[in-house]
Amino acid sequence: MNINLTARNTQITPEIEMYCARRLQSLEKILMYPVEAKIVLSVEKYRHKVEIRIKTKEATLTGVEETQDMLGSLCAAFDLIEKRIKKEKEKRRERKKRKRKEKGILVPVSEEIEQQKRIIHSDDYSVRPMSVEDAIIQFEASKKEVFVFRKIDSQVWAVLYRRKDGHYGLVVPE
Repeated sequence: MNINLTARNTQITPEIEMYCARRLQSLEKILMYPVEAKIVLSVEKYRHKVEIRIKTKEATLTGVEETQDMLGSLCAAFDLIEKRIKKEKEKRRERKKRKRKEKGILVPVSEEIEQQKRIIHSDDYSVRPMSVEDAIIQFEASKKEVFVFRKIDSQVWAVLYRRKDGHYGLVVPE
């Protein structure tokens, strides 16, 4: 954040500096990158005028406000700049959406994706009969979550899986 404060016919108080820094930090959060700001404070008779110029990547935004007190002018000018930044950001978002629609790219809705359940086939099984120890060796080599095999002694299918505690689980149907 780069702030350039200028005062004409007035003094810059620490309160004004802190207020400007705080508001510029909030603008940086909206923009998501550092900004360069030039703030000119001037007093003519009973009018307190504030001119703020903020340079962004896309454009330079200017806000000029004039009231009877300096903090009121600052607040109004920063509100004006913030409103313009949000408007520009929304315009940019709409342009991107339009470009996607023109290209024919449709963004799927996340709710539709969650509602559709998919079945993913896996080839993590062994057709030849093997012992539990052999299945564990082959299971460790495959680095998968589940391994299906046939036991040697009973020719029954069994499922070997990795437990959360690091041990192995074995499921044998009866």
